[in-house]
Amino acid sequence: MMKAFSSNYPLYELTFFRSMVAIVICLTVLIPLEGGIKILKTKNPGIHFFRGSCVVVANIAFFAGIAVLPLAEATAIFFISPILITFFSIIFLKEQVGLLRWSALIFGLIGVILVIKPFGASFRWEIIFPLTAALAYSSLQILTRYLGVNEKAATMAFYIQISFMIYMGLFSFLFQDGSFDTVNHPSFQFFFKGWVWPDKNDFLIIFFIGVFNAFGGYLISQAYRLSFAGLVAPFEYSALVFSIFWGIIILDEFLNLLSIIGILIILVSGVLIAVRETIKDRPLSLKKILDRR
Repeated sequence: MMKAFSSNYPLYELTFFRSMVAIVICLTVLIPLEGGIKILKTKNPGIHFFRGSCVVVANIAFFAGIAVLPLAEATAIFFISPILITFFSIIFLKEQVGLLRWSALIFGLIGVILVIKPFGASFRWEIIFPLTAALAYSSLQILTRYLGVNEKAATMAFYIQISFMIYMGLFSFLFQDGSFDTVNHPSFQFFFKGWVWPDKNDFLIIFFIGVFNAFGGYLISQAYRLSFAGLVAPFEYSALVFSIFWGIIILDEFLNLLSIIGILIILVSGVLIAVRETIKDRPLSLKKILDRR
């Protein structure tokens, strides 16, 4: 829906309203579910803000990309992030990664390359947007893993939405008159165009974008908090299936054969990793989940 709205409303406005809805859901549903307002007290405000900044960058970059790239292709390019998450989890979290998982991730990278087509005539420089999003998102999830030892998922979800409100409020103030909308390119126009008040039907859709964002952010934070970063990341490959589906149904976007092959390779590599980690780390999960709760 963000892609569908990219020609009508600025990104900062859509994200501002989305975060308003998400904060209300956090305060009324998610935070009471995990212990009440007291869980918002944190010893890591700086890390929360940096983590929130990472997700802001990831969102801006990804949505700027899908303003011009097909949704499924941009999503596939974004899925270099599990490779980065695994790499960062080895360096910063000292997690053990076996040969099979490395092989599957490299296989997935080949799939991403097929989608990007870096040496073909169809190569587009706009792929830098989902690639940037992947880097920021992988940093976000490594920080989620670090904070999740002591912080609740609802706490992390709340501070992400606060970060969005701060950044998007600032961007709304700076860009609302449209004076920075000077570059004739869909990605830059999506970000810099002037504020346009949504009609009732569009605002209802934006409201539901906020609902999905709130629960999606909470559930992803919960998953990374309770398990290995390298185990959770492959399950996010399901977004590829949904991006293809919505791209066809809503946006009338159809993929070429090379992109389809690349996406299938990415999916297969993700499944291999998920199956391997489920078998390998099954004894670990219950005790660690109980400890973290």
